[in-house]
Amino acid sequence: MRIVSWNVNGIRAVMNKDMNPLAVVADTDVLCLQETKARPEQVSPAMAAPEGWHAHWFSAQRPGYSGVALFSRQAPDAIIAGMDAPLHDAEGRVITGIFGNVAVVGAYFTNAQDAGKRLDVKLDFCAAMDAHLQRLRGQGLGTVLVGDYNIAHRPIDLARPAANEGNAGYLPEERAWMSRYLDDLGYHDVFRETHPDLAGAYTWWSYRAGARGKNVGWRLDYTTVSPELRARVQSCAHHPEITGSDHCPVSIDLA
Repeated sequence: MRIVSWNVNGIRAVMNKDMNPLAVVADTDVLCLQETKARPEQVSPAMAAPEGWHAHWFSAQRPGYSGVALFSRQAPDAIIAGMDAPLHDAEGRVITGIFGNVAVVGAYFTNAQDAGKRLDVKLDFCAAMDAHLQRLRGQGLGTVLVGDYNIAHRPIDLARPAANEGNAGYLPEERAWMSRYLDDLGYHDVFRETHPDLAGAYTWWSYRAGARGKNVGWRLDYTTVSPELRARVQSCAHHPEITGSDHCPVSIDLA
């Protein structure tokens, strides 16, 4: 199973660039999109319900905001929209597809925003995600949590860590949750485990000042797995060559 995740920062904006994500990353079994900013009826049929794919959308109640989608070649055994957390589910941030004994969770984590204005909401989202994953694992499922976490975990995960101390995405509280998620709860950041010392491996770049061309970026998009699935991971990659959004896709392959 190959799983690809991509924050498209507006599916209609990407489509207006003549880039259908399903064609751009066609060599995949499951595609999770974040920040779609649209309902399926607002996009073309080729995107809303594409031939050869099973499409599931979970949009925010607020128009043009947030939103996630999951596309799969194989029909999922079940789809879970949200994570039984009304505040976050209203923002359309999480969709889960069950495929056999694997739960693929596509997530668009809350942004803590300037001065940590939404930090409490972000940490509540993280706690709700912990509970969601635990419920899935309690059903005998291994979990693959892909998406935009809006967290750069360690200094190696952003180009200018010193300059970003105190900025959203690199706040101590956010990084502490990520450490707990990995170190205490036992989930695996497969890309970093595979490339422990690889600097410059970013997935998001500001549109300002030519940041992408200079590779002044952040690693905000992850493919993490629960302990049950670690041995099944064959590869994990970033795809910065794919443009169209301020994020690039990330992928993981399971045996």
